[in-house]
Amino acid sequence: MNKEKEYKICVVGAGQWGMNHINTLKNMNSLGGIVEKNEVVTDKLKLNYPNCKIYNELEPALKDNFDGFIVATPPAMHFEDARKIIGAKFHLLIEKPITLNKDDAIILNELAKKNNVNLMVGHLLLFHPAFNEMKKILDSGKLGYLQYIYSNRLNHGTIRSEENVFWSLAPHDIALFQYFFDEIPLKITSRGVDILQNKIHDITITALEYKNKKMGHIFVSWLHPFKEHRFVIVGSNGMIHFEDSKDSRPLLFYNKRVEFKGNVPVADSGSSEKINYNFEFPLKLQLKYFLKHLGGERIKIADGNSAIVVMDILEKSSIDLMSN
Repeated sequence: MNKEKEYKICVVGAGQWGMNHINTLKNMNSLGGIVEKNEVVTDKLKLNYPNCKIYNELEPALKDNFDGFIVATPPAMHFEDARKIIGAKFHLLIEKPITLNKDDAIILNELAKKNNVNLMVGHLLLFHPAFNEMKKILDSGKLGYLQYIYSNRLNHGTIRSEENVFWSLAPHDIALFQYFFDEIPLKITSRGVDILQNKIHDITITALEYKNKKMGHIFVSWLHPFKEHRFVIVGSNGMIHFEDSKDSRPLLFYNKRVEFKGNVPVADSGSSEKINYNFEFPLKLQLKYFLKHLGGERIKIADGNSAIVVMDILEKSSIDLMSN
């Protein structure tokens, strides 16, 4: 029996989220290298990861024999780091947001196609087993036709200066909205407030309108007293609620609908039920998917094309946000 190839990945950026990649890849026996400019950090990395190649700059790593790269640097550095990696013909997973504007995302996507490498963006929740289960339920017809989705992503957490809360948190939700609605919104309305830093919004509420009166809203904040990651889908025959911020990560189906008696709409509330699903950490599943496609098979989930759509919605939302 042929032994399955063990791919080695180099992670660029050893900040909080970069370390999540590093430790997950190490546990998967796929960590090959780390690029980190901070020498204090690299000294610790050399002690903690003695079998891993450590670099202070990206260029030397590009001359080494890695199978792919992950970019987990601050978003302002994504474009230049990714451009160099793709130009060196390495497959690349880049954290969200892929860049800070749509034009740069288009450039990276075209460069990846030209160099025949996979470009993947870290829309992590597309690999979350609960959201995959929700999609199965929706596709089965159990919910009826899709009417409304809302997502609350709230916390008293990391506050950034190079991007507002919408750019920091909402890419996950926009990617999920695309996953479930599978169409481009016709109208986007975004409102928010910049409390701490001028023109860097701390709280935003964004409404997205689709054809046939379908609608969704995304509420994000890093100025919130408690953590809440709540996602609700409303259909004509039922509703689903997922709470990712609770330890048990409950997924619930509600047998709730509206029946018309004559011309009068009447709420019909049936029972609710817990939906069982097999939980695995989405980051591990995402990295498994990335590794699986290092042999040349084209990535279909969270690829460069879908990243551009997410960037387009981000930009349109931001334009409306800044104009009010």
